[in-house]
Amino acid sequence: MAKKSAVERDLKRRRLIDKFAAKRAELKAISKDENLPGEERFAARLKLAALPRNSSATRARNRCELTGRPRGVYRKLKLSRIGLRDMASNGQIPGMVKSSW
Repeated sequence: MAKKSAVERDLKRRRLIDKFAAKRAELKAISKDENLPGEERFAARLKLAALPRNSSATRARNRCELTGRPRGVYRKLKLSRIGLRDMASNGQIPGMVKSSW
């Protein structure tokens, strides 16, 4: 199991990402628009930089939903390799059988 504080920190980041997603997208669109004057684009960049750092989507970490483990996570299943193996061994994932030979 991962530390409770690390998991909660990541959840807090995900809430901030959702909260500021629209504002970030709007400011990014303004800053990348070549038709606008440079001063306006620069002002949009400054406003974007003033937003909380944790509201950026790249700050979120993929974590296992079962254990909170940050590494070895399969995106499609949202499980770590260890959690996936445990669930497959117990027969909790339909169609998946742990191989043995």
